[in-house]
Amino acid sequence: MAESPEEVAVLVQRVVKDIRNAFQRNPHMKELILSGTLNPLKDLHLGKLALTKFPKSPETWIHRRWVLQQLIQENSLPSLATKGNLGAAPVERIHRLVQEEMNVCSEAAGRYPSNYNAWSHRIWVLQHLAKLTVKVLLDELSSTKYWVSMHVSDHSGFHYRQFLLNSLIRRTVTDKNILVQKQVVSEQNPSPQKEEESAGTEAACAEEQSVDLPGRLDEEMELCSELIDNYPGHETLWCHRRCVFYLQQHLTSHLAQAMDVDGLNESSSKHGYTQETKRLKRAPVQDSLGPEMEYQFVDKVLSTCRDVDQARFATAYRKWLVTFLGQ
Repeated sequence: MAESPEEVAVLVQRVVKDIRNAFQRNPHMKELILSGTLNPLKDLHLGKLALTKFPKSPETWIHRRWVLQQLIQENSLPSLATKGNLGAAPVERIHRLVQEEMNVCSEAAGRYPSNYNAWSHRIWVLQHLAKLTVKVLLDELSSTKYWVSMHVSDHSGFHYRQFLLNSLIRRTVTDKNILVQKQVVSEQNPSPQKEEESAGTEAACAEEQSVDLPGRLDEEMELCSELIDNYPGHETLWCHRRCVFYLQQHLTSHLAQAMDVDGLNESSSKHGYTQETKRLKRAPVQDSLGPEMEYQFVDKVLSTCRDVDQARFATAYRKWLVTFLGQ
């Protein structure tokens, strides 16, 4: 006799619950994997099935990271640093696995609001599998834009984008500083070997230097403005705006310091105070346009909104601006 759809649904729920219970007793699952009885990739598939019904299960996420670590340690997924010795296939496996984990995290985040377990796992995958490459960070900014636009009250998704922007800034600025330092050392102590190392470092940093960080932050602020206008009264959006504005000011300050140093080096080498140095020295003053635009945005919101919460959040944001900027 054929089972009814209701009976099938109950049976599926029982199976998934049994799988989840197995992950809660994960030492037994680990023994099966370590002994070779259970294929790690099949274990990941079982975990994905469990997360469809229990998307926040911390035991399942913790076990999933352990399985991924086993794959890395067994050299089944060699690091990007060794891809030259192993061909393109391992890199493709890494790429597919990263994409699969991103999909699992997205589905779990959609099933449970503020699912920090899923977003934290996504960050872990970026750090340990994707190695926080600039391309992956940019891809993630692009792929999660629609998700946060559809979940404007879920702070966990916006927190993830803040992590991406922070990582992008650190990766780009740090690599550029390393390149500058090596170039200075190479110029002071020229040698064929050091010239080759400098050329290799410059090539490795080419992608990082090509990223338009100010432009990326401007795009994020535009996204905030659009969502705040379209979905009034969501505190998450205003909190995210604070973070992005802080990153803008931090980056502006760093770039201004870098320009000052470059200008001083140039002027000292020419034994004079050039017009270019004067222009660089004036750059921080011109950056006052950013705060002014923020004040104008808040004034516009307060003058047009009819939502009480929106007005309250806008007023709180304006007070934060005054405190942060010291104005």
